[in-house]
Amino acid sequence: MHVDWSALGRVAAVSLGVTVAVVVVFTFGVLGLSRADAARDGAGGAAGRAQAGLCFLACAAVVAYGIYLIVPQFH
Repeated sequence: MHVDWSALGRVAAVSLGVTVAVVVVFTFGVLGLSRADAARDGAGGAAGRAQAGLCFLACAAVVAYGIYLIVPQFH
Protein backbone atom coordinates (compact mmCIF):
# COMPACT_ATOMS: atom_id res chain seq x y z
CA MET A 1 0.00 0.00 0.00
CA HIS A 2 1.34 3.40 -0.98
CA VAL A 3 0.25 6.68 0.57
CA ASP A 4 0.76 9.82 -1.50
CA TRP A 5 1.85 12.08 1.36
CA SER A 6 2.12 15.11 -0.87
CA ALA A 7 -1.52 14.84 -1.96
CA LEU A 8 -2.60 14.17 1.62
CA GLY A 9 -0.75 17.29 2.76
CA ARG A 10 -2.39 19.39 0.04
CA VAL A 11 -5.84 18.12 0.99
CA ALA A 12 -5.17 18.87 4.66
CA ALA A 13 -3.91 22.38 3.85
CA VAL A 14 -6.88 23.22 1.64
CA SER A 15 -9.28 21.81 4.23
CA LEU A 16 -7.73 23.92 6.95
CA GLY A 17 -7.80 27.04 4.77
CA VAL A 18 -11.44 26.60 3.77
CA THR A 19 -12.43 25.88 7.36
CA VAL A 20 -10.77 29.06 8.60
CA ALA A 21 -12.34 31.06 5.76
CA VAL A 22 -15.85 29.78 6.51
CA VAL A 23 -15.43 30.53 10.22
CA VAL A 24 -14.26 34.08 9.43
CA VAL A 25 -17.16 34.70 7.03
CA PHE A 26 -19.64 33.32 9.58
CA THR A 27 -18.11 35.62 12.20
CA PHE A 28 -18.65 38.60 9.90
CA GLY A 29 -22.28 37.50 9.61
CA VAL A 30 -22.68 37.47 13.37
CA LEU A 31 -20.98 40.88 13.49
CA GLY A 32 -23.51 42.18 10.97
CA LEU A 33 -26.38 40.94 13.12
CA SER A 34 -24.80 42.57 16.13
CA ARG A 35 -24.50 45.87 14.29
CA ALA A 36 -28.10 45.61 13.11
CA ASP A 37 -29.22 45.04 16.68
CA ALA A 38 -27.11 47.92 18.00
CA ALA A 39 -28.30 50.39 15.35
CA ARG A 40 -31.95 50.97 16.08
CA ASP A 41 -32.34 53.34 13.12
CA GLY A 42 -33.14 52.05 9.62
CA ALA A 43 -29.88 52.66 7.75
CA GLY A 44 -27.39 50.92 10.03
CA GLY A 45 -29.76 48.10 10.80
CA ALA A 46 -30.50 47.37 7.17
CA ALA A 47 -26.81 47.36 6.25
CA GLY A 48 -26.01 44.99 9.11
CA ARG A 49 -28.80 42.62 8.13
CA ALA A 50 -27.66 42.69 4.50
CA GLN A 51 -24.09 41.93 5.55
CA ALA A 52 -25.28 39.06 7.74
CA GLY A 53 -27.49 37.66 5.00
CA LEU A 54 -24.69 37.68 2.44
CA CYS A 55 -22.23 36.08 4.84
CA PHE A 56 -24.64 33.35 5.90
CA LEU A 57 -25.57 32.72 2.27
CA ALA A 58 -21.88 32.32 1.41
CA CYS A 59 -21.44 29.83 4.26
CA ALA A 60 -24.49 27.87 3.11
CA ALA A 61 -23.12 27.80 -0.45
CA VAL A 62 -19.80 26.37 0.74
CA VAL A 63 -21.59 23.69 2.76
CA ALA A 64 -23.86 22.82 -0.18
CA TYR A 65 -20.85 22.55 -2.50
CA GLY A 66 -19.12 20.24 -0.02
CA ILE A 67 -22.18 18.00 0.13
CA TYR A 68 -22.33 18.02 -3.68
CA LEU A 69 -18.72 16.83 -3.82
CA ILE A 70 -19.26 14.08 -1.26
CA VAL A 71 -22.55 12.57 -2.50
CA PRO A 72 -22.04 10.69 -5.78
CA GLN A 73 -25.72 10.74 -6.79
CA PHE A 74 -25.48 14.51 -7.34
CA HIS A 75 -22.87 14.22 -10.10
